[in-house]
Amino acid sequence: MSVGLLIVVIIGIWLAFKAVGTVMKLAIWALVLFAAYWLIAPYLGLPAPGGG
Repeated sequence: MSVGLLIVVIIGIWLAFKAVGTVMKLAIWALVLFAAYWLIAPYLGLPAPGGG
């Protein structure tokens, strides 16, 4: 295996980990916003998720 190919593979793996981290951060923020809406919606007269 050539050194250039090894470097490309390492950079690809590193970028994949960065992408997964970004997706996880977005998923956590979506969960936080959903939980905030779920808790606040009844007090504001908005429909609650799940019909509750």
